[in-house]
Amino acid sequence: QLQLVETGGGAVQPGGSLRLTCAASGSIFSINNMGWYRQAPGKQRELVAQITSGGSANYADSVKGRFTISRDNAKNTVYLQMNSLKPEDTAVYYCTARCLTYGSGWFDDYWGQGTQVTVSS
Repeated sequence: QLQLVETGGGAVQPGGSLRLTCAASGSIFSINNMGWYRQAPGKQRELVAQITSGGSANYADSVKGRFTISRDNAKNTVYLQMNSLKPEDTAVYYCTARCLTYGSGWFDDYWGQGTQVTVSS
């Protein structure tokens, strides 16, 4: 059984910062890409940032220069540092990881349960 558990969401004023953490646990043999998506009310889920096992990252244009994704491979954990937050960043943020588990012959995509981020004055 593999789980992704997100922490760090909450409410913050515009211009503030939050740091999201997502830890993967279970019978993990290897993790390929890890990333963060978000879904605002009435909108489709969108990619926020993604990072490879080697540390290469890409970002949505809307968050470039404000958000930073990083990971700790030894801890199977991915982080999202969010600075200069705007009201339009309000959404449920989901962690995702492409994992190879013991006994499996291929990588599968796994998702966390989501954490709410609210940016409001």
